[in-house]
Amino acid sequence: MNREETKTVESTTDNQFKAIRMELSGLRHAVTGVQGCVIAGVDGLLILHETMPGTEPHDLAALAAGAHGISRTCGSALNQGGFHECTIRNHKGYLAIYAVGDLALLAVLGDEGLNIARLHLEARQVTPRLAKMLEIDTAHPFDSRLAEVQPLEPRA
Repeated sequence: MNREETKTVESTTDNQFKAIRMELSGLRHAVTGVQGCVIAGVDGLLILHETMPGTEPHDLAALAAGAHGISRTCGSALNQGGFHECTIRNHKGYLAIYAVGDLALLAVLGDEGLNIARLHLEARQVTPRLAKMLEIDTAHPFDSRLAEVQPLEPRA
């Protein structure tokens, strides 16, 4: 990759991150009581965050992945399908987790005054846009070569 191609890739990535941050910031400002938002992988690794001071975004990412795992297991055990969202309500606030495609999660931290109904309305509109912005080509370069390999014939 030459220098111009590298700059183009970096510029595209920077623009994508800015657009994602704008979505997170917009969600935080549109819904009363939102203290922060985190985009995490389903493995619990932090991708991006828009949080208030005093909030540890890596912890939120890990908690979101844990809630996702339990919810996914429940959905499977109850024959209810894949994960869409999960809301946890505590005495002093909320943690809401939404699927962003198959590989990422949006975790929203809210205080006790969070308007959870409004959050659900807003987040359900934001997650498809985030999924589009986070599209990742997960194909491995060897996948195309493996498709060309012929299976072995069974022995007689």
